[in-house]
Amino acid sequence: MHRTSPSGTASGTTAGGRRQDAVAGLVGITPDYLSQIERGLKVPSLPILYALAQELGVPTAALLSDQQPHEDEAPDSPETAVGRALLGYGPARSSTPVAAGVLRDRVETAWHSWQTSGERFTTAAETLPVLVADVEHTLRTVRASSDPEERRAVLRTAADLYCLLRSYLRRTGRVDLATLAADRATRAAEDADDPLRIATAQWNLGHVLLAANQPAEAEELALRAAAQVADAQMPEVERRAMGGALQLVAVLGAARRRHWWEARERLVQQAAPAARTVPDHSNIGWTVFGPTNVALHALSIEMEAGETGEALHTADAIGTDPLVSLEREFTFGLEVAACHSQRRDDAAALLTLLSLETIAPEDLARTPLAQQLVLKVIRRARAMHARQAEQLAVRMGLV
Repeated sequence: MHRTSPSGTASGTTAGGRRQDAVAGLVGITPDYLSQIERGLKVPSLPILYALAQELGVPTAALLSDQQPHEDEAPDSPETAVGRALLGYGPARSSTPVAAGVLRDRVETAWHSWQTSGERFTTAAETLPVLVADVEHTLRTVRASSDPEERRAVLRTAADLYCLLRSYLRRTGRVDLATLAADRATRAAEDADDPLRIATAQWNLGHVLLAANQPAEAEELALRAAAQVADAQMPEVERRAMGGALQLVAVLGAARRRHWWEARERLVQQAAPAARTVPDHSNIGWTVFGPTNVALHALSIEMEAGETGEALHTADAIGTDPLVSLEREFTFGLEVAACHSQRRDDAAALLTLLSLETIAPEDLARTPLAQQLVLKVIRRARAMHARQAEQLAVRMGLV
């Protein structure tokens, strides 16, 4: 731990000139205790160390190092590389575009990896920047093409890719870029005049609004889009799947606004009937809509409502084998862990978190709720479980 304040400033202030008493209050300790930490007289617990790092906006390791962090060293992240590709930094306009069929196969492979791989963030970081650049370049080329079928094929592929980007960027904390990707998906789908992809783009935009803490707007958009889907020209199974998936966005919007009964009623009366006609394995629009996903949303409602007993009872009846998305399986496990934590059953919460590390270690390390749950176990569990949680925190990169 630094023997000066974490920002290297004089005693009494911290990063950005903020006073010790303000930072101490925000992380739940006294200014005197913070001062002793800064002078090396006290060693904080892991939860306090993590809270300090979050509040000061520095990596946890920076508070443990004897070296001051170099604030001017900010290497490009995969999210930055994706953003640059979205803004047009890609192949020269004179270079040969990639064929539509090749792009489609690459996007489908990327989607499959994103939904099924426990190392999906690493894979996405390696593949998405180049894939985005290639799709953007080909899209610019075919917009002036005299071949309408080729143009439409590329636009459909672009819409699928932008929806994948929305999910990736939201999960990596870049809601701003996720919004841009969702908007691009909508434009590409509309230009392709593809009802399925238009509905999928609206579903993605609804999730961006939820991530941006705009549940009312997400609910309104989803219900409007669901009404449009009901009149759209598309196969019946696609109409039911996309209408049901949009209803689930509205369900989450109602739940986030604490309208629990409205969320439950919409789930039972709108989403569930649609799901009974859509097989779990269909994965239409990459939404994973089906009976199992509807059951997972029933769990989400009860968890957010604080009805943890009912939530765990609901969870006991859910089998995740039919799911084609590891992401949804991870979310299911994380919500079960959160319910155990709310009931102060730290042993059960830790056991669930350890099982999630087995199937999706990168998701566990990157998800704020998972980080909070691990820190809670460290803070209040018995010594044996606290030690296991500390080891998990190290593997997650919290220290």
